[in-house]
Amino acid sequence: MFTGSIVALITPMNQKGKLCRSSLKKLVDYHIKNQTKAIVSVGTTGESATLNQEEHINIVMFTLEIADNRIPIIAGTGANATEEAILLTKRFEKSGISGCLTVTPYYNKPTQEGLYQHFKAISENTELPQILYNVPSRTGCDLLPHTIARLSKFKNIIGIKEATGDLSRINKIKQLIKDDFLLISGDDVTALDFMQLGGHGVISVTANIAAKEMMQICNFALKNDFINARKINQKLILLHEALFIESNPMPIKWIAKKMGLIKYDTLRLPMTPIMQSTRLQLEKAVKYANL
Repeated sequence: MFTGSIVALITPMNQKGKLCRSSLKKLVDYHIKNQTKAIVSVGTTGESATLNQEEHINIVMFTLEIADNRIPIIAGTGANATEEAILLTKRFEKSGISGCLTVTPYYNKPTQEGLYQHFKAISENTELPQILYNVPSRTGCDLLPHTIARLSKFKNIIGIKEATGDLSRINKIKQLIKDDFLLISGDDVTALDFMQLGGHGVISVTANIAAKEMMQICNFALKNDFINARKINQKLILLHEALFIESNPMPIKWIAKKMGLIKYDTLRLPMTPIMQSTRLQLEKAVKYANL
């Protein structure tokens, strides 16, 4: 369940900025139909940073309810305070959640030892599978290969979402870990190259609107058929890039509404509507991808 194309699901909101339940159901059904391997609920793309904890938990649990065991749900459970991350993780114990995606603590810039102790404490307080999440461009800290290797020794820390876009990281990590530790890309632009170098899948923003294509790319890649994987990926390359012209999830919510996958592209401040120039590039990319 933790390999292949996993979607970093957007959180659809109504005009008042509250969860749009009908749109969320439509999204979940869309991913089940197109054989996405799992859904990450309330991660970065799901706007975890602008939700309070009660909203965060309720959205994850409603996503789980809609899924109804048809697709695994991975809960975003990261926080910059270790105790908060533990409490959020424990909230999903025995809920039916398949695992947790836990981002490195943001803003307070911990040392490598601080990062190790943070994830160690979470691991020791839950039996849920844990996927580490490294995205230095957002958090201000970088989980380095030697620290990942130390953490990989914990039984329930099963992999990492590596979103640096630095392909040299893969071999550095692989040299230090066992083969069963999952390496998952968090960068759509380099995801296929990541898999060709030994990665196991991608937690994808692009999959929100190109679920079938991302599933096919990953399935071909996992079978070492990179010729066919690249044929599909080449059609999506402009989209991979356009979705990050402005801060995620601003572009993906706009284009998801444009494509009829959600009713509204409502964002919470400080996220704002995208510029007209970005809209034009997104429309061009979607047309190029033949979505």
